[in-house]
Amino acid sequence: MSHLLFEPLTLRGLTFRNRIWVPPMCQYSVETLDGVPAPWHTVHYGAMARGGAGAVIVEATGVAPEARISAKDLGWNDEQRDAFVPIVDFLHTQGAAAGIQLAHAGRKASTYPEWGTDRDGSLPVDEGGWQTVAPSALAFDGLAEPRALTETEIAEVVAAFRSSARRAIEAGFDFVEIHAAHGYLLHEFLSPLSNNRTDSYGGSLENRARLLLDIVDATRTEVGEDVPVFVRLSATDWTEGGLTLDDTVEVAGWLKEHGVDLIDVSSGGNVMASIPVGPGYQTTLAAGVRQGSGLPTAAVGLISEPFQGEHILATGQADVILVGREYLRDPNFALRAADALRFDIDYRPAQYHRAYK
Repeated sequence: MSHLLFEPLTLRGLTFRNRIWVPPMCQYSVETLDGVPAPWHTVHYGAMARGGAGAVIVEATGVAPEARISAKDLGWNDEQRDAFVPIVDFLHTQGAAAGIQLAHAGRKASTYPEWGTDRDGSLPVDEGGWQTVAPSALAFDGLAEPRALTETEIAEVVAAFRSSARRAIEAGFDFVEIHAAHGYLLHEFLSPLSNNRTDSYGGSLENRARLLLDIVDATRTEVGEDVPVFVRLSATDWTEGGLTLDDTVEVAGWLKEHGVDLIDVSSGGNVMASIPVGPGYQTTLAAGVRQGSGLPTAAVGLISEPFQGEHILATGQADVILVGREYLRDPNFALRAADALRFDIDYRPAQYHRAYK
């Protein structure tokens, strides 16, 4: 019996062995504050590839020092690129495709990491923090006020994404994801709640999407025609006057025209909002984007059971499931899913066969 979770998926020149993927999840585990991956990253990502994931997407990686959420984030130069090479190589030996999420945190940058300290909020400049930037000088609740980017600086952001995409391919990554969700810089431009510019990057939805489309074009030029490019979008701000699913469908249509291959559909994060969280609470958003744009989508958000994932794919809500928290609890989630669905796979590690007898 076949199961959609274990059907291969081909996007451009890349075939994924299954449709159970690991989404980017911040680790805040850089050891020397220079953005270089640490042993933690090798084990963390390697375990999930060994555990049968079709793809592993490395956490939000800053395209410049000021693009990081915290000083403990991955980042942006040749030394970091070189440190990724053995990690990517190991993911490949385990049969997983390797992706990386390229990001700019915008007004949510320069914060204390989520763990390792008893403080939260913005990291002061005199403690190693930095001036944050955004489309407009509007602060996120509880964080320092950002400075509005000039048009020259916007062009520099595009260049930073482009050079980061080049380094990703040089490190061996198979695909790249551009982070335009969760209230970070590109989402800030997209949402009227955080963008009150009056130039060509503000006002209409088309103008607010201009930076994202410029970055997609620059990324595509850098990675070539065979490398898939994904975009993560927050499909709604869950707040009146903010982004809606209809807006996101329209943006996704433009992204399709600009050569994007898949939309990773999440939601929220740009303003404080009441979000109806529950199992699979964002899958209807993925379905809406998929139906409205014609692009493949990945569904994410409290997907934790194999039969739940199979249902999402079988009902046409998405083409891929992204399993986050459950993969943290069980790095062998895909192997367990194959057992639950009684589906025979040939990539269970031989070293672990005795556990399944």
